[in-house]
Amino acid sequence: MENNKHHGEKIYITGWNLFWLITGFLVATLFGSVSTIEAQTSSVLPAAPGSFSQLAKKASPSVVNISTVKVIKGGRRGPVPFGGPLGPHDPFKDFFERFFGDQIPRDFRQQSLGSGFVIDKDGFILTNNHVVENTEEIKVKLADKREYDAKIVGRDTKTDLALIRIESDHPLVPLTLGDSDKLYVGDWVIAIGNPFGLEATVTAGIVSAKYRDIGAGSYDNFIQTDASINPGNSGGPLLNTAGEVVGINTAILSRSGGSVGIGFAIPINMAKDLLPQLKKGKVVRGWLGVMIQKITPDLKEKLGLKDEKGALVADVTAGGPAEEAGIKRGDVIVSFDGEDIKEMHDLPYIVASTPVGKKVTLELIRKGKKKSLQVKTGELKEEDESPVVSEASPNLGLMVKEVTPELARNFGLSETMGLVVVQVESNSPAGEAGMRPGDIILEVDQISMKDLAQFNRKIEKYKAGDTILFLLNRSGTTLYLTIKVWE
Repeated sequence: MENNKHHGEKIYITGWNLFWLITGFLVATLFGSVSTIEAQTSSVLPAAPGSFSQLAKKASPSVVNISTVKVIKGGRRGPVPFGGPLGPHDPFKDFFERFFGDQIPRDFRQQSLGSGFVIDKDGFILTNNHVVENTEEIKVKLADKREYDAKIVGRDTKTDLALIRIESDHPLVPLTLGDSDKLYVGDWVIAIGNPFGLEATVTAGIVSAKYRDIGAGSYDNFIQTDASINPGNSGGPLLNTAGEVVGINTAILSRSGGSVGIGFAIPINMAKDLLPQLKKGKVVRGWLGVMIQKITPDLKEKLGLKDEKGALVADVTAGGPAEEAGIKRGDVIVSFDGEDIKEMHDLPYIVASTPVGKKVTLELIRKGKKKSLQVKTGELKEEDESPVVSEASPNLGLMVKEVTPELARNFGLSETMGLVVVQVESNSPAGEAGMRPGDIILEVDQISMKDLAQFNRKIEKYKAGDTILFLLNRSGTTLYLTIKVWE
């Protein structure tokens, strides 16, 4: 029997249809209308939205398209740099290279596209530094197609953040900045931007991981997501299901240049911390004056630590705040100004966020004993920042000699005495551990090495399976390295 039957001008409704009609009426009465329901749900995952349409509709007007022009100077005549005037993905790449390759001027204007989002009604827009740095022109296009010239208010190369501003006679709708610390792996997120120039593109995914270090800088702390992010998405917002910005889409991991489901966003809390300084046009950071490295399982064992938490001090800058406070090489910093250092990369960001001149308490472990020191933070200058030492691969095929004038010349050493590594076999414990020719051996298991005889006596005591802790001087900086003796 059909549910709906026509009889003249009337429609007869069966019991089931009447039930759904009444149900729909009640829902509309309680919630305003069916169209205001923001998402469908699933009985399997009740918290999983079936649609992001309302969220996208609300947030999209606040996301902008940023187009820039950079003048590339000093380019040699030949093929178009980056494959074409529009960048690496120029569809006319082959055409330009074939017919105009030898006619491109030495200076040319390179156009690029990116994204950004409005953060207040005064026209401030957050984006990535790499989207706007070294640009001659910045154009911002809103979702309603209105276009404005933009000016850079403040940039920070270390976190890849930039604040630009437009002047609009019309009211602007800002996005709400959320709390990225409350974001969890598995949470739904959506990205809005202009990938490949395709405006107002919305993609969805989940938070794949947090606290990712991708080697971009000392303050890497990325949110990883599988929401599609492509060239042009840079600077756009990553939103939670409440429509709050939790990240700024910045980078992708890809061999092809397109999305493979591994994208990275700067946590919005990092941007919120820097916004007051970005609005003033300059970011000032605290400075400690140490070189640090990650604590590996072998380093943990050799240093007698309970766990791998903290940052191992590999070197101390002469005359810096750390040296004045009494911090020494080999110390493990576990707390700074009341904040725990859970892993190495926590320390640079916490120190940088500390006001210059502030006296704070620093806790460290020195030869198994906990110690507290008072340190006054300095101001980080570009040339003052010490790089973070990469984790060495723990695993002896090496030749060591005492430094001679000839060896010093060959390896470009300033040292006139000591022990220098002159050869490292690639398929050996030293090779796999990352030791290099030219490294100066300062200590073996925290004992200073004065000559080759002492070194040989020390090394002879180790047996297969033992792990040796080396302190090296490499190109003027010191670092720890562990080598495991092979069987």
